[in-house]
Order: sequence, then C-alpha cells, then structure tokens
Amino acid sequence: MKKTTHKETDRRGFFKRTILFLFGAEAAYLLFDFFKGDKEKNIKPENVFEVGNFKDFESNRIYPFSTGRFYLYKFDDGGLIAVSYRCTHLGCTINYSESDKKFICPCHASAFNVKGEVISSPATRPLDIFPLHIKDGVVMVDLNHPKKREYFDKSQLIYG
Repeated sequence: MKKTTHKETDRRGFFKRTILFLFGAEAAYLLFDFFKGDKEKNIKPENVFEVGNFKDFESNRIYPFSTGRFYLYKFDDGGLIAVSYRCTHLGCTINYSESDKKFICPCHASAFNVKGEVISSPATRPLDIFPLHIKDGVVMVDLNHPKKREYFDKSQLIYG
C-alpha cells in the first residue's frame, strides 16, 4: 500500500478546489445570462411591426409588407395571418400572383396558397408565420419569433 505524502494531498486538493471554482463560476455566469440576457434579447421594439388598424383590412385580400418581410392575409371569418416572404425550400423571396391567388417562388417554382400551405413542390412544408398581436385595435407583427410549422391550423390566426 502506497503512502501519500502531504505534498500530493495539497496538490490534489488544489486541483479539486480549482475545478470546483471553475464549475461554480460557469454556473453563476449561465444563471446571470439566463435572467438578465434573456429579457434583453426578447424585447426588441424595432422588430415589432405595426401594420395598422384591424378594422381597416378587407377580407380575402393580400397585404404585402416588404420592409417587414411578410404578407398579411385576412380570411372571410376575420382571421389574420402573417406569412413569411421566404420560401421554405431554399429561402428565395416569394411573390404573390393576384391572378392565380397563390404565392410563387421564382427560383424553383414552389407554390403556396394564401394559408401558406404547399400546393406545388419542391418545398415540403408551409411558409413560416409571424405571431400577431392586437393592442388597442392595432395589429402588430412580432418579427422576433418566426414560427416553423408543418400544417395550417385556425389557431394560427388572430381575430380582432
């Protein structure tokens, strides 16, 4: 049985304390970043796009917002949806064809209906959407949190 010396014990203790200190410092940093940094990242007023008064939007009409990179559509039942300008295939900017009543990607000819659902490939999933909020009758689009989706659902609409 090997006898440990006082010097070896001190060295081991030093390394244990150093490692524990480093883990503690990292944990403290992560907690600080979680509570402080998360609030600053989520609150970006410049990325909340005010589009106008809810009652001013007509049903069955597409409203393009090129500066916000989305299209707004109001359904017959009054529900609004904000779909992204970006094709889900390779990210090209889509265009709306008024005559065909669909979004068309100029790069690879993917097509989407007004709900953002794929009606012609190569895209395999619907257009991303942006969360909508209504405050005092004014519609606001949250560009901070685009949502990927697999299908259209009425819960994705907002009503005034």
